[in-house]
Amino acid sequence: MKPGGEARGARGEGPRKLGLCVLCGLPAAGKSTFARALSHRLRRERGWAVGVVAYDDVMPDAFLEEAGAGPLPSQWKLLRQELLKYIEYFLLAVINGCQMSAPANRTEAMWGDFITCLKAQDLLSPAALEAQSSCLLTKTAISGPLFLILDDNFYYQSMRYEVYQLARKYSLGFCQVFLDCPLETCLQRNGQRPRALPAETIHLMARKIEEPNPKKNAWEHNSLTVRNPACSSGASPELTDLLLTALENPVKSVEDNVEQKETDRIVCSTNILHQADQTLRRIVSQTMKEAKDERVPPYNLKLLAEELNKLKAEFLEDLRQGNKKYPCLQHTAELSGVVSFFHYEKDSIVQKYFSKQHLKF
Repeated sequence: MKPGGEARGARGEGPRKLGLCVLCGLPAAGKSTFARALSHRLRRERGWAVGVVAYDDVMPDAFLEEAGAGPLPSQWKLLRQELLKYIEYFLLAVINGCQMSAPANRTEAMWGDFITCLKAQDLLSPAALEAQSSCLLTKTAISGPLFLILDDNFYYQSMRYEVYQLARKYSLGFCQVFLDCPLETCLQRNGQRPRALPAETIHLMARKIEEPNPKKNAWEHNSLTVRNPACSSGASPELTDLLLTALENPVKSVEDNVEQKETDRIVCSTNILHQADQTLRRIVSQTMKEAKDERVPPYNLKLLAEELNKLKAEFLEDLRQGNKKYPCLQHTAELSGVVSFFHYEKDSIVQKYFSKQHLKF
């Protein structure tokens, strides 16, 4: 099959219409049920090819079992990026009308689950070549519009933005659906699952989740919030319009777009903010431990903790606001610069509570 030979509409009407739909929300919000219903409806009523990629199903169980208490956030991030690379390989095969090759560097368990996921939805042929080193696309995958629905929590904006970047790279349609389910309902459903998450994990995610914000982020303009997802079958006119709009208006692959560069900068700043929050917490905790070791009186310990936490809060808020209070950080694009200046401000506070020669930072 020649590259690009089949990457056209079902009737040869022009380039294939391909789209990515990010389905996000709290655990147990009903995302997987919603995704299955939406996939079934789009296949039946629109005749589209649809693939639901549920991250929970594709992430390797073997990795989780070996990890014991579970992988670190940095490991989760690497796995998510690897899965997104698999999705890119599939999209390239569809665009070029050729076989899908396996990445040289891959997690075998996750790659195998990804292949199984696509085969089950009639997007890859049941027959694999050379022990799954390459796979044949089905007629369904290379005919008519194709939508991939990515089913995960995607609770940080930066997680969803990585999918948007993939859509922009290949000029694909892009949209987001946020399932707004009450926290209490999610907790109740989660408790009924065989492999329930700790309730504290869901509480923490509820505090951290960043809902799509089209007014703030231009790239999120194709977004829809679904209230009470249990009562919705994915058949609303608003959802249909969202998907059609995404297919008819693919993201433009323009690297020198000024607005896009500003968006990239904001996302980069958001990533630094999350890292800074964790790092500054550790610094404050370590400083308090040092103060206790120096036998600082309890009352002074309380005052020191209040001052350090206030400083941390001011730093994080200043990062959010674009470094208005601390102008020297405006040209600092890396976390190290933020941490260095925090140490400087922190030391001036610590000196009031125990002698300078005892500082160890």
